[in-house]
Amino acid sequence: MKTESVRVSSDCSVVVDIIDGKRDGFLLVHGLASNARLWDGVADELGKLGYRVAIVDLRGHGRSDKPETGYDFATISADLAHVLEQLNRTDGFSKPVVVGQSWGASVAESFGAEHPELTRGIVAVDGGMTALAERFPEWSECKLILAPPNMTGIPWEHFESVVRSNHPDWPESGIRGVLANMERLADGTFRPWLSRDHHFEILWHLWQYNPFETCARLKVPILFVPAGGDATRDQEKQNGLERLLGQVQNAKAVWFSPADHDIHAQYPLRLSILLHSEVLTGIFS
Repeated sequence: MKTESVRVSSDCSVVVDIIDGKRDGFLLVHGLASNARLWDGVADELGKLGYRVAIVDLRGHGRSDKPETGYDFATISADLAHVLEQLNRTDGFSKPVVVGQSWGASVAESFGAEHPELTRGIVAVDGGMTALAERFPEWSECKLILAPPNMTGIPWEHFESVVRSNHPDWPESGIRGVLANMERLADGTFRPWLSRDHHFEILWHLWQYNPFETCARLKVPILFVPAGGDATRDQEKQNGLERLLGQVQNAKAVWFSPADHDIHAQYPLRLSILLHSEVLTGIFS
């Protein structure tokens, strides 16, 4: 795996990890307050199958720059366009399937609607299937309930212990991915790479985002991969999927159930096999 820094605007460069391969590949996009490392298990499996794979730390996240502006969907989509244009020039990376998880699924949908010439299809992993404003009609309620926890002063060792105990069935790649959401500080504590202000700014744009309007504009195939296991949330996702599958020209859904929200971290092999099969004989073939 090699790492490149891509200048996407005058005030921001984003970091991209690349696995070379002979097959046209995948661009993997993380969720809100997450980072590229959550995709390592999937990237490794896809690499073994011969695919080119790129994993990006979006602006404000992980190792990428953290400018004061640019956290709306249009700017993030433009960032991904710059990434793919550069990778096409330097690595022959042409028209990958763009796979996003959670907020990253909405980013992938938005990107696919705005830049269909740069991708052969979209995968939305447990995201981009429901409208947040339908669950939280008032922004104040959404902001209060989905606010990130204050973890100031918590020892790193305690954080790591909690992550491991909460995910006993996850592979080590997934555990390392969660830990990489945080910057380990010299005093033995940590803080999120994504600032609290930028977290709320992204959440604000996500609250306003309408997947039904965006996906109706898609001209490329889309695969939805919801995680099941919570009856109330499962019904909400199912209702959203029925609307989406009824209005999107080329779409399908494959459930992972039971599964955690971070399907890609929990089941990297299963998800990679699904992506591989959809490229060979499925929706992206």
